[in-house]
Amino acid sequence: MTGARAARPVGREITADLLARYDRPGPRYTSYPTAVEFADGFTAADYASRLAAADALGDAPLSLYVHLPFCEERCLFCGCHVIVTKHREMAAPYLAMLKEETALLAARLPNRRRVAQLHLGGGTPTYYTPAQLTDLLTPLLREFRPMPGAELALEADPRVTTAAHVDALADLGFNRISLGVQDLTPDVQRAVNRVQSLEETAALVEHARRRGFHGINVDLIYGLPLQTPESFERTVDAVIALGVDRTAVYSFAFVPWVRGNQKKLDDDQLPSPETKIALFALARERFLRAGYDAIGMDHFARPDDELARARREGRLRRNFQGYTVIPGDDVLGLGISAIGDVRGAYVQNEKKLSTYEEAVRAGVLPVARGVARNTDDDIRRAVIHELMCNFRVDMGTIERAYGIDFPAYFAADLRELERHAREDMVRVSDRTIEATAVGELFVRNLAMCFDRYQRERHANAERPVFSRTV
Repeated sequence: MTGARAARPVGREITADLLARYDRPGPRYTSYPTAVEFADGFTAADYASRLAAADALGDAPLSLYVHLPFCEERCLFCGCHVIVTKHREMAAPYLAMLKEETALLAARLPNRRRVAQLHLGGGTPTYYTPAQLTDLLTPLLREFRPMPGAELALEADPRVTTAAHVDALADLGFNRISLGVQDLTPDVQRAVNRVQSLEETAALVEHARRRGFHGINVDLIYGLPLQTPESFERTVDAVIALGVDRTAVYSFAFVPWVRGNQKKLDDDQLPSPETKIALFALARERFLRAGYDAIGMDHFARPDDELARARREGRLRRNFQGYTVIPGDDVLGLGISAIGDVRGAYVQNEKKLSTYEEAVRAGVLPVARGVARNTDDDIRRAVIHELMCNFRVDMGTIERAYGIDFPAYFAADLRELERHAREDMVRVSDRTIEATAVGELFVRNLAMCFDRYQRERHANAERPVFSRTV
């Protein structure tokens, strides 16, 4: 299931009727099973047994995610788990707790300490001072040692990230940075409570380059209040002019019933579904014309970037941070709400700061919930993964990996997929499943055909648990 494919022009008109049929709630498939299937019955003892199995692999590389949840103020579009305070002294004790959780994990992994990837997410990691980050990361990197060529990355808010932050992290070996921009139009920025200038972002990009960062990424969001094709085109062109290595163009997940901060948005100012899909189509066209490769459903990368190379070589992965390259099979999550993926189980930490602290202080892994995947989950995960990363599934590869007869195993799923084939969204042969150019824009809908939980538990829910696919 390897091999690159040039991004194709959409061609077919995306009509209001088509949007009405395909614009429905659906997962983004950063995991399968998705997070709504995580259950409280998965305990710290369950996690400990998975860590023991992971440790038995010895020198195999790990990936680490560290959640730093604090922000000065809340962006109204945000769907992340954050703690908002301008009083930085209130956030300092959290760093000590992260050190203690690091020690808890290290004690359970005495033989497995090599790290292929470390990602700092938030929140705003650079909410902390350069000295505080150095104090946190020095012991972590001593316990979990980056292997040669490891990816050490962080998310950064250009409004609070300084050259000193970049310098401190570069000195620790960090080499990738993702900058939150979302939109550069002043009216849009004011509507979502995130006002920042292009100059702030450009200065940070340039300094990161000077300090040896590569794979520099900018995040954009389409579907925000007051966005128009004309204004978003100016934002996209400004990002292209920065010469960043990659960009993510995310669909705005408007879920005010889940994220109370989004209730402050004026939903009358949100783009219509027709305009929203036009915003993404415009961004896609501009990035492709500028020489970027399309990566999965919402990323773009220069041909020499690691994401593009991974796509060509069949190494592209998808996790809770989006599209990525993860040489390690196991991911450890540190900090409140962090999610790990260890030996066939997803594990999520406590979301409440006080509960997390209580567990860590007691020397207990701060597990809130999780799910142990069964064989069916793993088979479906592989199929969904290939659709989301490559828009293509080779049935023979799945059959050989799991010892199944693909058409027989997925008979009900293929019948569901046939409806999309009649819409010219996907082409199904005896041996392959491949999204069409239009189907690539609606790949979440195609993936849902193979999602047993969505079909059996959520398809007819009174209140949707996922954002809309457009």
